[in-house]
Amino acid sequence: MTKIAVIRIRGLTKLRRDFTDTLTMLNLCQKNNCAVFENTSDIMGMIKKVKDFVTWGEISDDTLKLMEKRKKDKFYALHPPVKGFEKKGIKMPFSKGGALGYRGDKINDLLKRMV
Repeated sequence: MTKIAVIRIRGLTKLRRDFTDTLTMLNLCQKNNCAVFENTSDIMGMIKKVKDFVTWGEISDDTLKLMEKRKKDKFYALHPPVKGFEKKGIKMPFSKGGALGYRGDKINDLLKRMV
C-alpha cells in the first residue's frame, strides 16, 4: 500500500471547529507540519474535507528516509520551502498554479525543499 504525505500550508485563526478537529486528528496543528499515512479511504475522506488548507501526494521511500531527521513525536516539523511556494501562492489549487490540494508525486520535490 502506498504512503501519502500531507502538509499543512495555511494556518488560520478563524477556522471552523470541524476543520480544526480534522486537522488535529491528522496531527497537523501548525503551518508547515507534515504527516505520513497509509492510503486508506478514511484518511482520504479527512484529507478531502480540509483540502483548502493542505497539500498531499504519494511519497517515495527516499524522501521518507530524508525526512526522518525532522521527526518529532507523531508529526514532522518542516521549514518553509526554499524559493517559496508555487507562483500563484497558498490560496490557489496546485492544478491552477498554486500550492493547495493534490500534487501526486511532485510532493517529493516540495518536501526536499522543506527539509
